[in-house]
Amino acid sequence: MPMIDADGCLINVSVEGRDGGPTLMLSNSLGCTLQMWEPQMKALTQVFRVIRYDRRGHGKSNVPPGPYTMERFGRDVLAILNDLNIEKVHWCGLSMGGMVGQWLGANAPERFGKLILANTSCYYAEPTKWLERIDAVKKGGIAAVADAVIAGWLTQDFREREPDITARMKAMLLASPVEGYLACCEALSTLDQRELLPKIKSPTLVIAGRHDMATPISAGELIRSKIPGANMTIIDAAHISNVEQPHAFTDAVVGFLTQR
Repeated sequence: MPMIDADGCLINVSVEGRDGGPTLMLSNSLGCTLQMWEPQMKALTQVFRVIRYDRRGHGKSNVPPGPYTMERFGRDVLAILNDLNIEKVHWCGLSMGGMVGQWLGANAPERFGKLILANTSCYYAEPTKWLERIDAVKKGGIAAVADAVIAGWLTQDFREREPDITARMKAMLLASPVEGYLACCEALSTLDQRELLPKIKSPTLVIAGRHDMATPISAGELIRSKIPGANMTIIDAAHISNVEQPHAFTDAVVGFLTQR
């Protein structure tokens, strides 16, 4: 896995799959590494060259001091593409990855084919939730919020049915560097990208989770309504829908990206 320099921050990047195939870039949720996409990789790498990466402050990437911004995250992505000498990709981002995708779609449209914005939001009307989480993590580390976060990521039914997958997701969250996690939460506390959405010209699919309390269907519907021509599909899952419903998620992604 190469480490790619984005303005002095080394970003951990993985490139797998079909040489010469269309390229798909995947972008993670807050508190996740590129490993969150494992349920999709077998299917996606048969069709695409797949780029995954750890966002700054996460996984094996560097943890520079905050504050971070959506623009900074977007420029990290462009630095990765430039380093790999890749002109254009499709994008699939979940949660925070979908927010970065909104910035990229509006500000670097020539670099993106189709966009998939999954379990995400463009705007938080009230920053209280994020400020409370920041305060809790500063006092007690990520362990102080881990159970509540996992309850939002995966439905209770799934957590009871798949304890091993749930434990792996919780371990991934707990391994997040605290400073990077906090800097990302601070970026989310001021999120408002509503003005960007009408500028997105890429064919766009919004994916929402039927049981997603973190970014509910209404948040996905707002995005769909503001991006010209965007479509929306609903998956029977909570927030991390690609893990809870891997087949339905993968089918939605491949179907949208391969249709003429």
